[in-house]
Amino acid sequence: MSFLDVLEQTSALPEMYLTLPTEELHKRAEVARQKLGNRVYILGHHYQKDEVIRYADATGDSLQLSQIAAQQTAETIIFCGVHFMAETADILTTPEQNVILPDMRAGCSMADMATFSQTERAWEELQEVFGDTILPLTYVNSTAAIKSFVGSHGGATVTSSNAHQMVEWAFTQKPRLLFLPDQHLGRNTASDLGIPLEQMAIWDPIRNRLELNCATEDVRVILWKGHCSVHMNFLPKHIENLRQNDPTRRILVHPECTHEVVTASDDNGSTSYIIQQIQKAPAGSKWAIGTEMNLVNRLIADNPHLDIVSLNPFMCPCLTMNRIDLPHLTWVLEELVEERIVNPIKVDQDTQHNAKLALERMWHHLG
Repeated sequence: MSFLDVLEQTSALPEMYLTLPTEELHKRAEVARQKLGNRVYILGHHYQKDEVIRYADATGDSLQLSQIAAQQTAETIIFCGVHFMAETADILTTPEQNVILPDMRAGCSMADMATFSQTERAWEELQEVFGDTILPLTYVNSTAAIKSFVGSHGGATVTSSNAHQMVEWAFTQKPRLLFLPDQHLGRNTASDLGIPLEQMAIWDPIRNRLELNCATEDVRVILWKGHCSVHMNFLPKHIENLRQNDPTRRILVHPECTHEVVTASDDNGSTSYIIQQIQKAPAGSKWAIGTEMNLVNRLIADNPHLDIVSLNPFMCPCLTMNRIDLPHLTWVLEELVEERIVNPIKVDQDTQHNAKLALERMWHHLG
């Protein structure tokens, strides 16, 4: 689905909600939530604002929340996250259930860096170069259309938590893999598994070309030229500054950061891994965390016994995640009280079928 298609589906937030005081919005949200009872289940991604997270029935990362959605009997799932996450929830819930994204403008720049038409074109050209030797994998941070493409070509989804296991599995299926849409997670994972950087090519979907550092026959991993705009803001110079000025501070980053940043850090892992490391950290320990700022601020607030800072002192929260706010959440709740569903997310049946194949291959392999 293109951004214009999304805009066509969008119901605009009534201006009244933008003028209400925060206290009044909370009051109205709480009243509506109470009236709806178990008819509604609210999911909140770790990167959401505190004003939204307080209403979440469950918090977690994107796939974890979609799996939780699949276990619910509520008529409506409100997904406080971004578009691709709500799509995955719609794929995994029943046709009778509704999935709502409070603000359709809450997208993901990484997911938008791989469109279905770009991927089809790339696949045709890569088949001409490499023949039937490639298995596609896609990070779950991708659109339903990309998950569907991967599922229809024998591939699977991966998460930042299981990327190592899934890449190892991919190499039992084919001698090469295409990793969509985040080049950095793909590069960091393949490097951890011992694949030299020079055996990793990059597919540039804008220029429609393959960028090589070795002979064609030596390529083992083809990385889609996409990235997370948040994690790209952590730079080697931030680590250099900390090493010089605060050498006892442990640096923990997300694997969506560049290879240079991940390599220079003390540790790296998924959002869930970062949270777990902080939860079990000894009192008084010092940390610099390289991930989204809403989460970092929440970790700071929830762990006063630790000394936590952002790896980038000038970091801002994810702009698209922050589209979901208290006015939008209050609005969709009050609309549901009136039996009106705004901003529903619906994935067509063909796309759902193949996307679910990609997800199921991941779960089957991981047992």
